[in-house]
Amino acid sequence: MAAFDTVIRNGTVATASDTFKADVAIRQGRIAAIGEAITDADEIVDASGLLVLPGGIDSHVHISQPSGPGIVMADDFESATRAAAFGGNTFVMPYCLQEKGQPLRAALKDYHALAEQACYVDHSFHLIIADPSDSVLGQELPALVADGYSSLKIFMTYQDLALSDYEILGVLQVARETGALVQIHAENYDAIRFLTDRLERAGKIAPYYHGKSRPIAVEREATHRAISLAELIDVPIVIVHVSNREAMEEIRRAQTRGLKIHGETCPQYLVLTEEDMQGLNMEGAKYVCSPPPRDKASQEACWEGLQQGVFSLFSSDHCPFRYDDEAGKLTPKGRTSFRWVPNGIPGVETRLPILFSEGVGKGRISLNQFVAFTATNHAKTYGLKGKGSIAIGYDADIALWDPNKTAKISQSGLHHGSDYTPYEGIEITGWPVATMLRGKFVVRDGQLVGAKGSGRYVTRGKPGAVA
Repeated sequence: MAAFDTVIRNGTVATASDTFKADVAIRQGRIAAIGEAITDADEIVDASGLLVLPGGIDSHVHISQPSGPGIVMADDFESATRAAAFGGNTFVMPYCLQEKGQPLRAALKDYHALAEQACYVDHSFHLIIADPSDSVLGQELPALVADGYSSLKIFMTYQDLALSDYEILGVLQVARETGALVQIHAENYDAIRFLTDRLERAGKIAPYYHGKSRPIAVEREATHRAISLAELIDVPIVIVHVSNREAMEEIRRAQTRGLKIHGETCPQYLVLTEEDMQGLNMEGAKYVCSPPPRDKASQEACWEGLQQGVFSLFSSDHCPFRYDDEAGKLTPKGRTSFRWVPNGIPGVETRLPILFSEGVGKGRISLNQFVAFTATNHAKTYGLKGKGSIAIGYDADIALWDPNKTAKISQSGLHHGSDYTPYEGIEITGWPVATMLRGKFVVRDGQLVGAKGSGRYVTRGKPGAVA
């Protein structure tokens, strides 16, 4: 009987802190040994010329989420997690949305049913708090945090989601008492409503004006306010999908003052701009997301935020809709105003290749920073034990990367449920060629080989700080 089930040989291992040549031995789904010339295994995988990296953890994805009357997300759990695996990911964290008047446990029961036996990668849920009633804050939420639902999300914008400052403070207080971590979507709802009304009266209704309705000041002000509210309660928060320098600088100043503020950015803020929303007819709708893509200077600011550690998390904010579909981007109401165009773009499969190519490949960040931003920091921040690194005792969630493989991002080569990619035509160097979940291949040599349902729901511990 062999000592190990599988050994990955001759590859270059990278963690958030080190890069080294080593063999990685796997037994019963976990990493059992790291060393040289390990050969006693049932299967030997030759990783010569390849990087052996922790599987990506995407802690900001939207899957099968209610999106308004007549609007349907393009991805269910099967298609989203399939795309995630092809993109080198082994873990995703989607959002269970509480609708107004809905008990949290009822929302969770329904959402778990959608994911049950459907996933190719492991997963865990954040809770979106849309109705912070006394019973939710006093009873339901503390009990659910104790059960391992230890991260929450709240919105400062969107109809039926935006919370008042008073309500935000109530959620933050519960987070402080229970040890939960709160993500905040920081945009000023009243300012957006005011600007949207003014643009519509001026006949400026095309998708391009989505960006004009949500200028940088709208995000900067809400970021400052979110940080101030967290400071009042003395609780850590995550400011998600930061798109520009001014919001990034708000986070940096808070961190400099010793506040526990985590920052996150996304691919769209590194490679897209507001000009992409200028497309003819409704083509610009393909790029409508919130906050919107900005300009080249904002792209450089987001790179600076990663390079200097202001941002510790790099997520996709995968929020897919079909373009050529009345239940998606081309909803008839969307032609009457940008305000009705579904907000969100697909990106779970392209997140890692874009950051690797544009970041590591072009010398903007190191390989070790790449691992931290895409896996290790997510595990630490959200309480995922035994995931996010290549280490003995950790789950064998591994992506094998060819750092020299060149490709052009194309919808025809992707595996999500959307019918387009906003990153069409971007040239990439470096691509994952295999993905393993707990020591079993999910994707190998460009083929899906894992079983639907092999991905598990993972209960998390208390969130931890990123060093």
